Amino acid sequence: MSNSQRHRAFTLTLVTVLIVAACSGGDDEPEAGESTTTAALPGAVELGAAIVESADRCDPLDERHCLLPFPSDTFTVADDTTDTGRRVELALESMPANVDGVHIDPTEWNRNDGFSPGQPISAYFAGLDLEATGAAPVTDIGASLAADAPIVLIDADTGERWPYSSELDASVDDDADRVLYIRPAVNYPEGHRFVVGLRDLVGTDGAPIAPSDAFRAYRDRLDTGVDAIEARRDRYEAVFTVLETAGVAREELILAWDFTVASERNLSERMLHIRDDALERLGDTAAAFTVAQVEIDPEEEIARRITGTFQVPKYLTGAGEPGSRFTNLSGLPEADGEYVANFICNVPHAALEAPARPSLYGHGLLGDASEVDAGNVRAFSQGHNLVFCATDWIGMSEGDVPNAIAILGEASNMPTLVDRGQQGMLNAIVLGRLMTNPSGFASHEAFQNDAAQYVVDPSELYFDGNSQGAIMGGALVAVSPDVERAVLGVPGMNYSTLLQRSVDWDTYRAVFDPAYPEPIERGLTISLIQMLWDRAEANGYAQHMTADPYPGSPAHAVLLHVAFGDHQVSTYAAEVEARTIGAQLRCPAIADGRLADREPQWNLECVSTGTDGSVLVIWDSGTPAPPPVNLAPTDGSDSHEDPRRMSTAQQQKSDWLAPDGTFSEVCGTDPCRADPSG
Repeated sequence: MSNSQRHRAFTLTLVTVLIVAACSGGDDEPEAGESTTTAALPGAVELGAAIVESADRCDPLDERHCLLPFPSDTFTVADDTTDTGRRVELALESMPANVDGVHIDPTEWNRNDGFSPGQPISAYFAGLDLEATGAAPVTDIGASLAADAPIVLIDADTGERWPYSSELDASVDDDADRVLYIRPAVNYPEGHRFVVGLRDLVGTDGAPIAPSDAFRAYRDRLDTGVDAIEARRDRYEAVFTVLETAGVAREELILAWDFTVASERNLSERMLHIRDDALERLGDTAAAFTVAQVEIDPEEEIARRITGTFQVPKYLTGAGEPGSRFTNLSGLPEADGEYVANFICNVPHAALEAPARPSLYGHGLLGDASEVDAGNVRAFSQGHNLVFCATDWIGMSEGDVPNAIAILGEASNMPTLVDRGQQGMLNAIVLGRLMTNPSGFASHEAFQNDAAQYVVDPSELYFDGNSQGAIMGGALVAVSPDVERAVLGVPGMNYSTLLQRSVDWDTYRAVFDPAYPEPIERGLTISLIQMLWDRAEANGYAQHMTADPYPGSPAHAVLLHVAFGDHQVSTYAAEVEARTIGAQLRCPAIADGRLADREPQWNLECVSTGTDGSVLVIWDSGTPAPPPVNLAPTDGSDSHEDPRRMSTAQQQKSDWLAPDGTFSEVCGTDPCRADPSG
């Protein structure tokens, strides 16, 4: 941070010069540091001492918290070395602080060239009444695009209005702490600049909500006399121009600002680098592996359970243990020895008769590879002749629980989770190569039948993951060089949306809430950590999961199996993922009356049987609809595990996970139903 502070004066001047140059239409360019608007200001406004004193590191538009509204380009600086031309610059003293007064260290955040493509937009208005305002809730996303919508979200690069849902933070106890969240209904395009405009907001007293003095200074061209605030004035003039072009009058705004979305390279370069470097090191061979144990007939469906270890180029410090970081933090990670990963492979009896299809399996929240032994996975394996292999998804595996708890108490530790999580993704990629390369499992007798033939057909590799295995599995599929078809069971993105909408969060908020006692800072912390979590979950990779693959990856087709009313992974988050990856919807999706939405599954087109494009299927086992706010569903039985147990769902997955796989209709003409009893 000392380096940032030394250069703050320079960067503020540079920001002004760059914005003026971009917005000026005349031949006469202003001198460095000279505003194109300040000289013509018709009046002045006096701001409070606290705002003036913190203006160089805070956003003065919202007096409730230094970082609000968020995300915002107030917290970026010009940087011609990045793909966006911006770089995040958050000050240590502006970051949320835990109960011990320790602020989140922004060092890793400040390596980003923009904000998350899916994190919520946060703003605060005392006494805001969203219903009276007419803001679009998650049950009426289409209203967000209405010409007179009170909240307007615009892709400034294209001029396109962007769909969203809005809500007041329902997770806090005091109305005075309720932040407004605006969540994209489709992820923001990488590297684009977005403009947010709010107008006609109404309070619980029925009166219009007024703008802050700092925003009024920009809107009404009033001089503040504060250098840091005045240096941003031309940026806000550009914001007003975008909004006016979209039909939003300057004078009706009560708050407006802009932010830049992180670039494709910034989001993915670490993961793609370790993938490419590791596979180049392996060359045409598979990784070294050891078979530790072969269990014969351990379960009715399974002929052999094979466990062991394999070696993966390690890009983490130390032995890669929980809490470790990538090597070379200032650049791309460098290989440093070998990581010894575990594996469990289950060979069904059917595979001894005919070669099985090979599939990686992704386990659930903070679990481990042994989830591949679950009854539904065994039944699917034997019934449809698939060999599943799993490894612990390090970063968010059972062994990472103590580190996860440490992060909840001190969010500066978040980089350790995402760095190890990316190594976990690499481990799965290398495990996949072991399943398909002739020098891998095919060479070991444990994986051969009595005729010394490999029990797997290695021509195609698949992926099937559930819950966390689907959330992080979406990222794995996007970067995999080998998987082309995948099933994501009870999926969703992003964690900043998912956490508070999951009953699992109750356990972890018992640590998090006391650690971060300021309610507004809890929401900001969850939003901030999404900016790093993007590197290790589907949210950061979704735009390349299907039709726009990364270099070195094929196009992918993904089948999303959603459990209606899921208590653990939000149905709403799955629909955002489906829109972002271009998936179609199996129709009829749900029975009439099951949702209060004005247009259920907004903007998802119905799919035709036989398609090989990505598809979302909703399985309904009678669980009530989820609440339309950031609270976990608790009514009825949890439907989370119901779809994967259904024979019809397994048949649909089997039809999908094939070299010529397509979407098959297994529910007739009715909505797909799941039996909670299995």
